[in-house]
Amino acid sequence: MLFLRLKQSILNKLTLKFELDLDFILIALTVPLKDYRLCFMINKELNIQFCRTDELYLPAENGRSYFSMYHYQYKQTETDFYLLANKGTEGFLIPEMKSADYFIMIKNFIDREDLDNFLSGLNRIPEVQAAIEVDPKKLKSKENLIF
Repeated sequence: MLFLRLKQSILNKLTLKFELDLDFILIALTVPLKDYRLCFMINKELNIQFCRTDELYLPAENGRSYFSMYHYQYKQTETDFYLLANKGTEGFLIPEMKSADYFIMIKNFIDREDLDNFLSGLNRIPEVQAAIEVDPKKLKSKENLIF
């Protein structure tokens, strides 16, 4: 979601500023697995059901770049989980984090204890080298995460 704000300056000019709504939790994963294998491992360890959805696409120099995407919704709280590949057909989803292979985006409510349990569950998977929370507001390419 985009928030637009009008600001009137002393010289009677109107300035339009927009802020990206980054109301989600972002987890960066470093793991040397194909996306479907990672989903299988996460589904097994955390007892959830990631399912493949349409690819996320972004404009690129040579057309569009496509990124694999998986989705799971926890029905009781309507919390959405998205697994996104960082490496696409024409580059990276978040170029400043090239060492991250995947991102998990959590939209809607999740409390700190549930997030800590989720992170520790990810880190229990032997193939996962690192699973860390990232502040999306500090990313240069944060607009790529708005879909």
